[in-house]
Amino acid sequence: MAGGIKQWPEDERPREKLLQRGVDALTDAELLALILRTGDAAAGKSAIDLGRELLQEFDGDLRKLAVASIGEICRVKGVGLAKAASVKAALALAGRFEEDRIRSRDRFTCSEQIFNHYHYSFRDRKKEHFLALLLDGKNRVIREVQVSEGSLNQSIVHPREVFSPAVRESAAAIILVHNHPTGDPTPSREDIEITRRLRDAGDMMGIRVLDHIIVGDGRYHSFSDRGMM
Repeated sequence: MAGGIKQWPEDERPREKLLQRGVDALTDAELLALILRTGDAAAGKSAIDLGRELLQEFDGDLRKLAVASIGEICRVKGVGLAKAASVKAALALAGRFEEDRIRSRDRFTCSEQIFNHYHYSFRDRKKEHFLALLLDGKNRVIREVQVSEGSLNQSIVHPREVFSPAVRESAAAIILVHNHPTGDPTPSREDIEITRRLRDAGDMMGIRVLDHIIVGDGRYHSFSDRGMM
């Protein structure tokens, strides 16, 4: 349709369409248009046009758009810093909701719970992130500690970085969690060695290492479930 969105029939405007028919009636481009708010008047583009171009720039994949940098989003002509920031903020908020973050005193009963908590936030990261979940005597979370952020294919983890906060918090046990940016959660030789070293250190300190969970894309590896602890 030619002209600005305000000239369109009311039931075809994204905001009115959402109010009348619900959010499920809107396409991804229309939802992006609501975030962008305005188009590029100089180029004769509506907000929906910009939404479509943003999707095209990232192969129609909202995940790619969500992890893109501000500079990458601004490659679309008509999308400046303010619009790019709005898109990043909206998709980050959606990601935080989806992630269902671990809260203090949550209790874990299986590895799948941990995978479900971390899958969304980990699956698009380009570096390995190694975390330790500090637990009390009833396996309730005291807090989460980021131990290291590694390169694309390795993460350097020292026992002192894991157990110093565990001692300070009087943790009874810990669960180790890290991601594989490749999406394949199969443990490497280094993963196996790190797990053994941390388990042995925990035994010496009286702090149990209950599991080490490697998060991939849509799947995970639990050392405990596989009998590798």
